[in-house]
Amino acid sequence: MADLSTEDQKLVTLARATRARTNAAEGAAVRDLDGRTYAGATVALPSLGVSALDVCVAMAIASGSRGLEAAVVLTSASDAPSLAAASEFAGTGVPVHVGDVRGAIEKTLAT
Repeated sequence: MADLSTEDQKLVTLARATRARTNAAEGAAVRDLDGRTYAGATVALPSLGVSALDVCVAMAIASGSRGLEAAVVLTSASDAPSLAAASEFAGTGVPVHVGDVRGAIEKTLAT
């Protein structure tokens, strides 16, 4: 996490703790334009499936956020996470740090 800012390292900690607490496939955390953070985990029910990042985006929108500064997604999946909702909400250029479930960041994407 040496390449991440202190604020982005906090997002890693939040995403890792949320994923571990729920034993979900993914954990995510976002920071909005006001500095507020939202953490979430994958929802995988027979009647509802939502990615961890989409949970965070929905929480930010429901809380009145105007956009995002950064996001972290921790996952065991080899596929890149979908950034569609984050891009629609926050626009282009928002960094999305993607790492494994232990919190080791492997790449940074952008909305």
